[in-house]
Amino acid sequence: MSLPLPAPDAGALAYSARLADLIRAEIAHADARAIPFSRFMELCLYAPGLGYYSAGATKFGAAGDFVTAPELGGLFAGCVAEAVSPVLAQLGPQAGFLEVGGGSGAFAQQLLMDLTMRDTLPGRYWILEPSADLRERQQRHLREQLPDAIFQRIAWLDGPPEQPWDGVVFANEVIDALPTPRFAIDRGEVLEEHVGLTADGHFVSADRPADALLTAAVRHVENDLGAAFADGYRSELLPQLPFWLQAVIGPMRRGALLLIDYGYPRRDYYRAERRDGTLLAHYRHRAHADVLRWPGLQDLSASVDFTALAEAGTLAGFELAGYCSQASFLIGNGLAAQLERAEAAATDEVARHRLRQEVKRLTLPGQMGERFQAMGFAREVRFDSAFLVGDLSGQL
Repeated sequence: MSLPLPAPDAGALAYSARLADLIRAEIAHADARAIPFSRFMELCLYAPGLGYYSAGATKFGAAGDFVTAPELGGLFAGCVAEAVSPVLAQLGPQAGFLEVGGGSGAFAQQLLMDLTMRDTLPGRYWILEPSADLRERQQRHLREQLPDAIFQRIAWLDGPPEQPWDGVVFANEVIDALPTPRFAIDRGEVLEEHVGLTADGHFVSADRPADALLTAAVRHVENDLGAAFADGYRSELLPQLPFWLQAVIGPMRRGALLLIDYGYPRRDYYRAERRDGTLLAHYRHRAHADVLRWPGLQDLSASVDFTALAEAGTLAGFELAGYCSQASFLIGNGLAAQLERAEAAATDEVARHRLRQEVKRLTLPGQMGERFQAMGFAREVRFDSAFLVGDLSGQL
């Protein structure tokens, strides 16, 4: 039995109502008085000044709606440093590091300090952050926590680097928040889920015939699976994923991509029993399925089809370096040594206990260890050593 959601306060509800009115106005002017769910999700998350990631509410950590791996402590970033340091060494001191979605800034802080100790500090550290509010928080946090010489290497971008560059792209829990189309199957026809309005102005789901791009993407998945989706099946699919990846890397010449998120290989993602997809809302550390509720106050996300991600990476001209669970990735990139050093530096048993709890949350199957997956790509560099433990590429 799920727990009831805590009620937002009056100020939060008023803020949500403003975004809801903006969405209603767009629906009222749309063809057939409905907008694709992907557009609804885009507005809920990214509408300027009102969307979940565009406004000032706390998202990350105990006071927010969810906890990401970097917010638990420094062990996660230390293992990423272990993985990417050889790539940065291959590329030399002018290499760049592009973090897509900087969260609270905790990851950048720890990674840059770890890379400094390894003598592989990138020439530039870019944070691609669409949220003005999060960008301000990241800047404040990193300015306070980093030596000025390191902080001066950081730049915030509105888009990918404009000039040809070599380096590393890193994204943790980013792809799950890309506005995703939802498809449904009715008598063999591919429909796209839209959001319309009831007579009294409430949001409601409504299916419309899918366009050619989404239909072709669904048929591609069916062909790969070797079976058609049954009538009534509904799920998510990101036909724009290859375009998003190309846009993020920009004019990148050589380097590696490291993408970590929760999801499944395609055959697990589109299992027959998962007939309503993976889309969820996250509010105050509770996951629930009422994704049309309280626009702007809750995170919306869908799991990642890692087979589709592998296709997008190779289409962009990269080789798949490896694919494994987050637990395997961290263990294979020095988690035990990271923990040993951190415990030796801890000042008391409370701090050591906190570190051990951090490891459990990062690696246990019931926590982040198996649900989260890591995928790496390489172009003219060696990156496969980061995926020597628990490779799952054969499941793609």
